[in-house]
Amino acid sequence: MYEIIDCLDSNNHVKELARKMFSIVAEAEAKAHGLPIEQVHFHEVGAIDSIIDIVSVAVCIDNLGIEEVAVSPLCEGYGHVHCQHGILPVPVPATANIAASHGLKLRFTDNEGEMVTPTGAAIAAALRTRKTLPLNCSVQKIGMGAGNKTFRQANVLRAMLLEETAEENAIKGTGKGTQAEEGLNSHGQMWVLETNLDDSTGEMLGFAMEALLEAGAADVWYSPIFMKKNRPAYQLSVLCKEEVRERLEDILFVHTTTIGIRRYLVERTVLERQIRQVETKYGMVDVKVCCHKNRSFCYPEYESIRKICRGREADFQSVYDEAKRMAQELPV
Repeated sequence: MYEIIDCLDSNNHVKELARKMFSIVAEAEAKAHGLPIEQVHFHEVGAIDSIIDIVSVAVCIDNLGIEEVAVSPLCEGYGHVHCQHGILPVPVPATANIAASHGLKLRFTDNEGEMVTPTGAAIAAALRTRKTLPLNCSVQKIGMGAGNKTFRQANVLRAMLLEETAEENAIKGTGKGTQAEEGLNSHGQMWVLETNLDDSTGEMLGFAMEALLEAGAADVWYSPIFMKKNRPAYQLSVLCKEEVRERLEDILFVHTTTIGIRRYLVERTVLERQIRQVETKYGMVDVKVCCHKNRSFCYPEYESIRKICRGREADFQSVYDEAKRMAQELPV
């Protein structure tokens, strides 16, 4: 295997990617046979067509300059297949091992026969760098290839070359709502995470909220509910973006007593906003200015007012009203 790859007139990236795909198959076959990896015989994967598949994919990915790959759930059939090992169930052990080890999702269909081979699963596992598609993107190119087997549905593999839009790039990697993010994500998608808690202490819930907000949650709130046996409890809800969802779920499992989390996508409309400063007789105050259909709304920032009220003899409402009045006089 390695001798064949080393003979290729290719760069190191292609070789490393091809080796990675073969290694994934080797590990899966070793686990299926209960043998050390160096004793595995590749059988079908050693065939010329499998070598061509793996090396061609590596060359293609390198030539296109692909940096990120998202893999949709792999459609698999049912039943049994005949191979050099005898009669095996679908998915075959090597494919099942690859899916389990690398977190590939399988979607079982009513097609009789094997739809995902170990080679195909290894290619998907080696290439995948992200779990989901970008929320906003444009399709640059589309490629399709048809298999020889006949199934109920079209036996076609489709690959799309996607380019993230400016909105996605602006949102990606940001934590709490920045001015640029809020303006660009005015009609974006968010995740809502929910869990019901009847055995967490108040201190535990307070710490969990702090940890969630520090980790990038857009908002966190508790709702009083009654659970089974009329137990007073709380529903913990979290609003977040896709890039921090898994991290926030980890926090929920570690810092609360939950054993399950519900999640669903929601759409939101957010007003364009910016933070401006106004000079009041009490001092400088940060004001959030929001715009909607040629109208503006001004909301003094709590922390600015709090700082003024703690530093001098001024009541909160007076400082708030003064800041809002001055903000309404700002030019749009």
